[in-house]
Amino acid sequence: MAEKIDCAVIGAGVVGLAVARELALAGREVVILEACEAIGTQTSSRNSEVIHAGIYYPSGSLKARMCVAGRRALYRYCAERGIDHRRIGKLIVATTEDEVAGLRKYKAQAEANGVTDLVWRSAREMRELEPEVACVAGMLSPSTGIIDSHGLMLACLGDAENRGAALALNSPVTSGEITGNGIVLHVGGAEPMTALCNTVINAAGFNAQAVARSIRGIPGETIPPTFYAIGHYYTLSGRPPFRHLIYPVARQDWLGVHVTIDLGGQVKFGPDFGWIDRIDYGFDESRAAAFYTAIRRYYPGIKDGALQPGYTGIRPKIAGPGGPAPDFMIQGPREHGVSGLVTLYGIESPGLTSSLAIASHVAELLRASRPFGAG
Repeated sequence: MAEKIDCAVIGAGVVGLAVARELALAGREVVILEACEAIGTQTSSRNSEVIHAGIYYPSGSLKARMCVAGRRALYRYCAERGIDHRRIGKLIVATTEDEVAGLRKYKAQAEANGVTDLVWRSAREMRELEPEVACVAGMLSPSTGIIDSHGLMLACLGDAENRGAALALNSPVTSGEITGNGIVLHVGGAEPMTALCNTVINAAGFNAQAVARSIRGIPGETIPPTFYAIGHYYTLSGRPPFRHLIYPVARQDWLGVHVTIDLGGQVKFGPDFGWIDRIDYGFDESRAAAFYTAIRRYYPGIKDGALQPGYTGIRPKIAGPGGPAPDFMIQGPREHGVSGLVTLYGIESPGLTSSLAIASHVAELLRASRPFGAG
C-alpha cells in the first residue's frame, strides 16, 4: 500500500532545502527524501561559499536571472535569520594590458545582467586596496560576499520543519512511475517505502538524471547527459595577505584560480578545472605547480611551500568537453509533459547564491500547472 504524500522533494542539498522551505511556507505538506546520511554532503558542502553578484553569465540566462535575484534574497534572508555571512567584496584584476579589454567586457556583461555597482580601479587604487596584488587595473564588486553554507541549509530546513515538513535521511529514490493518480516513488534504505505523490521536485544534484531515468513515464529525450568536472582547492598557510576575494581575468573557459576567504579568515585558492568520469573526491597533489604558476600572475609574493592541499569539489555538468557552458536546466510540465513534476539538472555555480530564487521559480512553475490532487 503506497503512502500518500502531497509533495516530495528529492535531495537535501541547499537547493532542495530552499525548495522545501518555499513550498512548506506556501502551505504544502512536504517530505524531503535524502539518499545520504546528512544534509548537503555533496556540491553544497564542497564549494567556495561565495555569494556571487551575477557578473559573468549570459544575459537572460537562468544563471544570470537566478543569481541576481538570489543574491538579493540571500542577503535579506541572512540578515533576518542571523546566518553568518560577510559582504567583503571581490576584486577582478587584469595583470597585463591586454587583459584590460576583458575587464571592460565583464563590466558591460554585469550591467546587462542588472549588476550596476562595479567600480573601476586603477593600478594605484588597487594597491591601496590590496598591496600584495600585482595588476595594471581592476574592478571592485561590492555586492560579492561569503556565507556559511551549512548555516544557510540549517535555516532553510528549520523554516520548512517549523511549517510541518519532514526530512527522511538515508532514503534513496530507487525507482518510480507516473500514474493517473500521481507520481509513485519507491524509496530504499533501512525502512523501504512506496509513496504516491501529488508533486515531486527532483533536486538530486549529481543523481538527478539517474533518478529521472528510474521513473517510468518521464520522456528519456528530456533527460540531459551527465558529466562531472572536478576542482581542487589549496589553502594558504600563514597570515592572510588579502581582505577581498581576488579573481583574475579569465584566460580559458573557466574563471581561473581565484582567492576566496572563509568566515574564519582562511585564504583558499581555487578551484582549478578538470573532467572526470566518476565521482571521486581524491586530491591530486601534483597540481600544486600549476597553482603556483597561476597564482603568481597576480600574487607574485607567494612563497614555495605556502600552499597546503585543501579539498575538492565536483560540478554536476550537463555538457561535456568542448561544448558551450550550459545554463541551469529547470524543467516543468511544459518541458517534460508530466503534471506535478519539476526537475533540476546541472545546478552548479552559482547554485548556492541562486538557491532562494530557484525555489521561487520552482514554486511558480508548479502554480502554473495542475498537480495531481488539485481541485
